[in-house]
Amino acid sequence: MRSALIVYGGWEGHDPEECATIYRRWLHEDGYSVRTSTETSAFADPSIADLSLIIPIYTMSKIEKEEAENLANAVRGGVGLAGHHGGMSDAFRDSVVYQFMIGGQWVAHPGDIIDYTVDVTKPDDPIMAGIKPSFPYTSEQYYMHVDPNNKVLATTTFTTDFDPWVKDATMPVVWKKVYGKGRVFYTALGHQPEVYDVPEALAILKRGVLWASRSKYDATPNLVSPVYPSR
Repeated sequence: MRSALIVYGGWEGHDPEECATIYRRWLHEDGYSVRTSTETSAFADPSIADLSLIIPIYTMSKIEKEEAENLANAVRGGVGLAGHHGGMSDAFRDSVVYQFMIGGQWVAHPGDIIDYTVDVTKPDDPIMAGIKPSFPYTSEQYYMHVDPNNKVLATTTFTTDFDPWVKDATMPVVWKKVYGKGRVFYTALGHQPEVYDVPEALAILKRGVLWASRSKYDATPNLVSPVYPSR
């Protein structure tokens, strides 16, 4: 049986407990054994090296050096790592080990909650198969510092005048990468759980998580309704 660990906490504005509940229910339905923790000390447990998947949902906060190193070692050894929005890319701002592993760090969201467009850049990738070439989204449009080694699957272009110096900048929204023997998947979509009622965003998340854990998944699910309900 595949096994997963969800570690959630940090800033409450991203609803970490509710997101953890969604992930846990979804993974159970896919046959995973899932355990959760609200403490970053879970990352220091040597047994995480035996997991299939780790999902961090821990906006801001702090991770101890030993915790970050053990987590990185587990992923380098082959454990999958996946997550979304600030729960993964705005976690543990002072840990360069963590940032190097996930492939990016949030730095701004000009205009806060706005309408913007997501553009698929790799339509032939199984994670993106059948997704519309572009789709509208309403959330925080993340401006990020990113790893040039990421395999970018979708982008967004800043077209607003909130911060005019970044207007027309194209920014990665979804990516995958390898870190040692491990697979890492990230999507910037998903400020709060209800935004995953957007079928395209939800399909991308589910496929990416399963890709990270080296599990099989349907490359072209029905996108008429959400792949997995957020409520």
